[in-house]
Amino acid sequence: MNRLATAAIAAVAALSASACAYNETLGRNQLLIVDDAALTRQSDAAWAQALRTQPISRDAAANARIRRVGERIVQAAGLMDRSWEYALFVSDSPNAFVLPSGKIGVTTGLLALVRNDDQLATVLGHEVGHVVARHAAERYSTTALTSVAISGVQSAAGDYGRAAGAIGGLGAQLGVLLPFSRNHELEADRIGVDYLQRAGYKPSEAVALWRLMAQQRRTSNPEFASTHPSDSTRIAALEQYIASRGWA
Repeated sequence: MNRLATAAIAAVAALSASACAYNETLGRNQLLIVDDAALTRQSDAAWAQALRTQPISRDAAANARIRRVGERIVQAAGLMDRSWEYALFVSDSPNAFVLPSGKIGVTTGLLALVRNDDQLATVLGHEVGHVVARHAAERYSTTALTSVAISGVQSAAGDYGRAAGAIGGLGAQLGVLLPFSRNHELEADRIGVDYLQRAGYKPSEAVALWRLMAQQRRTSNPEFASTHPSDSTRIAALEQYIASRGWA
């Protein structure tokens, strides 16, 4: 390895060390090189675009349901320090998202899928869990630093730069970024169960919800090449965690 590659890796290592922060909810250190203000700006821009470009449901009862469940989860998570907005998007795809700036979006497809408010709280608790865990900032930071490292090695690789970059990029994706994303999902599951239990919902419905989602899934990628854990891994982890807390 020549001096340029060594210097690039050393610079990334130094930046990584200086950007570590302890997350009490997760009980571990995180690599964070993006500040909350930048995430808030990006979140607000994404929310505004979604409201402009996606069809919105005006169903009063459905919107009230999202707000009612969402407010209980937000309160359980201790996030009442921001002004929350809610929207019901018309889409057959069962989905929901929570943005760090205080925005909650749910699709009509998700409301049609869940069988009770406990299961809706499971999804919203999971998404709020990502916010509290600062997963978006962590994922961005990891991706950015991985790109910097690969670029540095490519610059030092001469005629083999493109080939090394392709192999290095694939290795980084499968060996670092995607497994990390799966860990994020499992962490959000655990945090979400904490919130839905604290909000007065049934933790056992989290397992029921993911079993229902597994039944709805039409295709399945191998777990080693997916950003999400397999359904069986997720369900087993949830069952073990709920049992360890003595919840039903």
